[in-house]
Amino acid sequence: MELVLKAILMVSLEGEASPNSKSREKLYKELTEIVRRLLEIIGEDPEREGLKETPERVARMWLDELARGYLINPDEHVKIFNYEGDNGEETVEMWNNIVIVYDIPVRSMCEHHLLPIVGTAAIAYIPSNKVLGFSKFARIVDAFSRRLQMQERLTNQIADFISSYLEAKGVMVVIEAMHLCALHRGVKEPIKMVTRAVRGAFEEDPNLRREVIEIISSKLSLTRIFDKNKLF
Repeated sequence: MELVLKAILMVSLEGEASPNSKSREKLYKELTEIVRRLLEIIGEDPEREGLKETPERVARMWLDELARGYLINPDEHVKIFNYEGDNGEETVEMWNNIVIVYDIPVRSMCEHHLLPIVGTAAIAYIPSNKVLGFSKFARIVDAFSRRLQMQERLTNQIADFISSYLEAKGVMVVIEAMHLCALHRGVKEPIKMVTRAVRGAFEEDPNLRREVIEIISSKLSLTRIFDKNKLF
């Protein structure tokens, strides 16, 4: 699997992201054979009726869905709108508000066990004179999610990207997710993890941070999980 993901990255760097390219089809075939071999190793017969097309299905699922984030450049999803008032003071007054986008789907894969991470994200930011198209937040989250990840790293990557491109006064990203590796192995319980990354004003001002956390927790039903003494 590591070799396959390296191959995906090579295709990405070469700019050959089209599923119809020869390099892409070669990856499908190579991964199909790897899945076929996996079935044989665990004692299955890849030629039996229920599994005949499974290797190809799994290969396409990994390249087209689960690992497609390696082929996505988040920059392509950034469409920034610049707003300027008649003078600097009016601009600051106009955009000295908090924008919160929540219920953003998170679909990723645990890099330790190659099992799904499923959850939701909330993003809050204080604009300077740049705002992002509403639907773009979900695309940015998807671009960073659709790859092998750790939830902590994913949260920080999203926060850093938005903070950098919007030059926002403050950014907060909160992700709540269930890791299927915990459900199927180890504790075997449907436990959830909450991670948070803050930048700028949200990191510097505890009152501002508290205000946003309270809004997000009410929207995402996270009140039972947040230990406010630790978060604030």
